[in-house]
Amino acid sequence: MIATAGIARRREFATVRACARTALARLGVPPAPILPDPEGAPRWPAGVVGSMTHCAGYRAAAVALTCDVVAVGIDAEPDAPIPTRGARALVTVDEERAHIAELSGRRPDVSWDRLIFSAKESVYKAWYPLTGRWLEFDQVMITVSPDDGTFSARLLVPGPRIDARRIRGFAGRWARSQGLLLTAVAVTSERT
Repeated sequence: MIATAGIARRREFATVRACARTALARLGVPPAPILPDPEGAPRWPAGVVGSMTHCAGYRAAAVALTCDVVAVGIDAEPDAPIPTRGARALVTVDEERAHIAELSGRRPDVSWDRLIFSAKESVYKAWYPLTGRWLEFDQVMITVSPDDGTFSARLLVPGPRIDARRIRGFAGRWARSQGLLLTAVAVTSERT
């Protein structure tokens, strides 16, 4: 809970919400508080989907109208390896660990394990508003394309239905800038 958080965490909370209010204003949405739900996810105004992220030195928000986008997820992480093998094993599945080894051989300048973690965070932020359920790290598998800034997320559990179609995965984008890894997912309906 933010009420019991330290000063630095409160500043992150306030500044990322300022980013969200700025983004909402650009959509023409009147100012309103962006409060967390019981699980900590932001409650967006009616007719809006969004996502927020923050890490040391970086805050961002992405919002869209529901007539254009069904769900969105963004994440930012430091471009640094996940610190322990145990933590890496917790957030990846066997196939991803093999993929990380391959990617690291081709491009050792990117922290691929952290990028996969970030992609999963973006997927979760798009998943949760659609389902109201947690998505565990071992319930999605990320495959990164190292050269074109894209990734795919294959769900290993039944996905939500959108416009009567079952979602089996998500497509996303990634970037690397100023010591950060940035990932994003946007889900559209068949009508958009």
